Amino acid sequence: MDLKTNRRTFTRTTLLGSLALASGIPFWAFGNSEEVARLCILHTNDTHSRIDPYPANDPNYPNMGGYARRAALINQIRNQVEHVLLLDAGDIFQGTPYFNMYGGEPELKLMTMMGYDAATVGNHEFDNGLDGFANILPHAGFPFISSNYDFSRTILDGKIDNYRIFHRGNLKIGIYGLGIELEGLVGRNLYGNTVYHDPVRVARRMEMLLKEDHNCQIIICLSHLGYQYETGKVSDVIVAEKTRYTDIIVGGHTHTLLEPPAQVTNSAGKNVYIGQTGYAGVRLGRMDLYFNTDSTEKFVEFNTTKIFKNQEI
Repeated sequence: MDLKTNRRTFTRTTLLGSLALASGIPFWAFGNSEEVARLCILHTNDTHSRIDPYPANDPNYPNMGGYARRAALINQIRNQVEHVLLLDAGDIFQGTPYFNMYGGEPELKLMTMMGYDAATVGNHEFDNGLDGFANILPHAGFPFISSNYDFSRTILDGKIDNYRIFHRGNLKIGIYGLGIELEGLVGRNLYGNTVYHDPVRVARRMEMLLKEDHNCQIIICLSHLGYQYETGKVSDVIVAEKTRYTDIIVGGHTHTLLEPPAQVTNSAGKNVYIGQTGYAGVRLGRMDLYFNTDSTEKFVEFNTTKIFKNQEI
């Protein structure tokens, strides 16, 4: 049965400037090669320990969200699409009594059961201090990726990845992570000797590493910087503008709903797609990327779906 969504937005774009679909795949895919790869990126952010759905009388999200419903939707998509990446952009913790009582353990266990591939470190991941984070990390069956936090002088040394490379079919996908500046946002007693490095410089270094040293065809940034600020503070938009090889930014922190995802021109004149799904896991973001291995052109289809407690699938 078709999903009953309150709002469903599809945006189809191609850098060739025109669009012609054949069986759902853009016309350039049939140019010099029939080898077309498809990758489905599912993403969440700022779920804030919202394990249960919102109650029916909630003024903002009645009967929306919940880990069980999200898991059912993810399973349905996996049954339809061969190559899926499931990602989270941070702030998994804090916001309900589940976190106060269990310190993040159920969130990580449930995400592991859902088959998350990777997450980045949000500022609320520090709420129980470095020791608290380290204690519950073994419950995560997926890596946390953070490229601009240096944990080498902390208990998290060697437990957080700088980047990860994933293989889906013939595609090689590189993922790096960026976190927001902690000073003034998180108590020093909570993040200890964690060192923050400039996200733009780190992003440029990581994308060069993934593109030129590891020959990744798709590069994704998992970001907890925030979408955009009037003050000019470093954000997903700034990272997109100042990088060259990053294709997609899966963002968080500002609880922004980007429906459809934003498109920002990077320093090479290419589009970077930025996705963020609001707050509390009430939506599941989706980007379907079609990639011709004989070309650098990519075709991206978007769909952000509201998650309802009693939704039929």
